[in-house]
Amino acid sequence: MTGRTGPQGRQSNEQRYGDELRRRRETAGLTQGELAEMVVCSPSLIAHYEAGRRTPNPADAKRLDQVLGTDGFFERWRDTLAKARFAEHFQEAAEAERLAVFIEEFAVSLVPGLLQTKAYARAVFRGFRPHATADDIDRKVVNRLERARILENPETPRVWAILNEAVIRTVVGSPAVMAEQLRHIARLGRSGRVLVQVVPFSVGIHATMNSMVKLMRFADAPDMAYVEALHTGSLTDDPSLVRRYRDAYDLTRAAALPPEASLDLIESAAEGYDDHERPPHP
Repeated sequence: MTGRTGPQGRQSNEQRYGDELRRRRETAGLTQGELAEMVVCSPSLIAHYEAGRRTPNPADAKRLDQVLGTDGFFERWRDTLAKARFAEHFQEAAEAERLAVFIEEFAVSLVPGLLQTKAYARAVFRGFRPHATADDIDRKVVNRLERARILENPETPRVWAILNEAVIRTVVGSPAVMAEQLRHIARLGRSGRVLVQVVPFSVGIHATMNSMVKLMRFADAPDMAYVEALHTGSLTDDPSLVRRYRDAYDLTRAAALPPEASLDLIESAAEGYDDHERPPHP
């Protein structure tokens, strides 16, 4: 089988999935537009599927099998892909994240995944799953850092992260891990790659304080919103619900410190963690 390859010259599972979909479509004598019409989605979405940039949601995978007569093949393979990389409730959100041109996120207590360092991510996964094997933790860390590679593009997606002050005050891993993590965020902010704000404790109650929210804007699709709780998450493109999440996010943004003051606070917190690590003077 020929097709696109990854950085190491090997196809990813998503690319193999896309190549197989293209082959089955061509065998059926259908164009991308004709398949899209039968599956009830956009031709650009079929193109994303075939390029390995996005994986069909469960409903689309089921319709692909029905249209192409593949007896559940794409639905079963899609489930395998979802389990291989991310928690099931986050799979579609991760795919959407890769296609977004603008991502806005409010974080309640943990650094957003896109901004996490390796040591911080490892401490998070170890804290959530204390009995997991080292290999399992390693795999999750790699997948999380792979998500952050979208920031290697200097222009897109634009990212605006608002952090509750608890994010920078809660010690995850160790003071040294926190110092490294906060300096990473500050570098992204100082470089202009990510716009960062902090909602200080002094603000008190605000519109999003009881839930994280991620808003995503796309070049050729409706806006989406993702919210998450323990072991569950919800992704929606319902306009009325996305608008309500947008309103809450905007209220929180208005309550946050300006970007410059936010970065000063983050860097000050990093210095405080450094002081915690230094041995006392004799």
